[in-house]
Amino acid sequence: MEPTQQVAAQGGVQEMLLGLAPILFFIALIYLLIVRPQNSRRKKHQEMITNLKKGDKIITTGGLIVEVVKPEENFFSVKLNDDTIVRLSKEFVAYKLDEENEQK
Repeated sequence: MEPTQQVAAQGGVQEMLLGLAPILFFIALIYLLIVRPQNSRRKKHQEMITNLKKGDKIITTGGLIVEVVKPEENFFSVKLNDDTIVRLSKEFVAYKLDEENEQK
């Protein structure tokens, strides 16, 4: 390869890398602003569901406030009122109701 051809080939590679730089920047930005926080929230939610125990009050995705009676493998037995106990899939737990949130 002649020296002028080598310089031209190197220039083409540099132009290609400069053309890819904005795309790589946006991919990194999307990861930092969307994917990473979403994974963090999902991990915290899964940990909260795993740590639920008898007596904890939770809010379902349907908006019901219920009390956990018995945690099971894929479900929770929850108390809607004094007479009604139902099973709730773990997928439908929105969040745990703390005593601080309950008093507000």
